[in-house]
Amino acid sequence: MAEELAGKVAAVTGAGSGIGRASAQAMLAAGARVVLVDRDEAATNAIREQYGENAIPLTIDLLDPQDCATLLPKILEAAGGLDIFHANAGSYIGGDLVDADNAAIDRMISLNVSTVMKNVHDVLPHMIEQGAGDILVTSSVAGHYPVPWESVYSASKWAITSFVQTVRRQANKHGVRVGSVSPGPVNSALLADWPEENLRKAVESGSIMEPAEIAEALMFMLTRPRNVTVRDVVILPTNFDI
Repeated sequence: MAEELAGKVAAVTGAGSGIGRASAQAMLAAGARVVLVDRDEAATNAIREQYGENAIPLTIDLLDPQDCATLLPKILEAAGGLDIFHANAGSYIGGDLVDADNAAIDRMISLNVSTVMKNVHDVLPHMIEQGAGDILVTSSVAGHYPVPWESVYSASKWAITSFVQTVRRQANKHGVRVGSVSPGPVNSALLADWPEENLRKAVESGSIMEPAEIAEALMFMLTRPRNVTVRDVVILPTNFDI
């Protein structure tokens, strides 16, 4: 992947850990300057220390509407442009609906759906004006299959699947590619909320991927010729039973 993204400016939300961190690291390794958007300042500063000035920490709380609205201006101020936007930040609720907390539902829908829509809404005009860009969204296999123990989470990701496919059709005539990556279980902080029995079975069967494997799929999407759009990649552990 060396230098395939040289000269590009990318921004990744939820860049402090998991898929977001792996995505940012892959783009940095490919020569991009990457704005690391996360509310965890220590996590993004650690990436900066590892990769140097091409890694640009940006502390934003995306669940704060006023802070969220500053995303694009702060990216442009920090990096001078934006070619690639990876909307990755998200949260998870598993288990039976009757056991879910209403406040947690509100938070997850806000982060997984509303925030993604607002972020894409805000960065898209900039990319349309420059006549090129890539927008990638972290979705989930749960956005394609009704996972029985993920009723709320699945609903949020089905919404994002629809959003990505409609915006893709609106943006492609402007030279902006829009696509999503839809992983199965990934070894990240989100799995802490998995039902314990399901997590145990997944670990025992080897049905969990590493974030770097998702980042490889994202890099494949980004490095296709401009006349090719990979609209959605569903990536699963081979042993995952869905």
